Amino acid sequence: MARERSGDDFTGPLKRLLVAVLVLCLIAIFLVWRIDSPRVERFRAQVVDSIVPSFSWAMAPVTAVVDLAGDFRSYQQIYEQNQELRRELRQMTAWKEAALQLEQENARLRDLNNVQLDPKLTYITGVVLADSGSPFRQSVLINVGSRDGIVDGWATMDGIGLVGRISGVGANTSRVLLLTDATSRIPAVIQPSGQRAIIAGDNSAAPPIDFLENPDLVRPGDRIVTSGDGEVFPPGLLVGQVAEDPNGRLRVRLAADYERLEFLRVLRDHGARRVSEQGGLIAPVSPLPGPEQPEETGLDADAEEVGQ
Repeated sequence: MARERSGDDFTGPLKRLLVAVLVLCLIAIFLVWRIDSPRVERFRAQVVDSIVPSFSWAMAPVTAVVDLAGDFRSYQQIYEQNQELRRELRQMTAWKEAALQLEQENARLRDLNNVQLDPKLTYITGVVLADSGSPFRQSVLINVGSRDGIVDGWATMDGIGLVGRISGVGANTSRVLLLTDATSRIPAVIQPSGQRAIIAGDNSAAPPIDFLENPDLVRPGDRIVTSGDGEVFPPGLLVGQVAEDPNGRLRVRLAADYERLEFLRVLRDHGARRVSEQGGLIAPVSPLPGPEQPEETGLDADAEEVGQ
């Protein structure tokens, strides 16, 4: 009985034949592509001109993949540029803040240099080092002291208005008692009415006006300057403007910017008396009677009148 041939008996030789033909074709193409001959070169050019244009549809996926890869690289470069711009923006923001601070500092220094004061008054500018921060005492510390010739009682100003006076001097630092302190009492004159008053600190941002001669002559917005009475301050230093609180009490809207005290000008008032004792800022010490000049009592005066 004859043996039936299965499909595998025909598939194996057919595969081998196809592989052999494919290998022979590839070898022939390789040899044709590598032969250096003018005729073969013309043949290759004709083959390329005939086959390549008809295969443009086959190159479309390859072209799309290449374009996609190029777009991906472009997006990656855009992302990196975006991150770099963000870093530069953060740096520019920091530089902007620094520039604003320098601009404000420069403006204050220009104000300190341009304020018109009495030609007899010289000054020295100090940097504010610290604030007491106490609700019961309003003062700041500046970086000039006795080595710079600072004396207790001298007035201090920022670029525009009066800030306070020196109330303690060290070798390298001095303490400035602010006008807002509860122990501060400043004789002042209100313009244009010429009314004299006392600016009494009460630890608030707007000190009240006390001992006013005639309040009816004073209006909100009037200018307040130092009067020079008692040689407490040189006359004519700007303190602020008159303001009225909700209770109807007259107060001072200070010209100095107490929220941004960075530089203070200490006025060298050589003509004023110096404060050598505590309490000298309030009132001078009264001299005690000597033994050679006894105090005259009321009884002695009556006896003299009877003798006469």
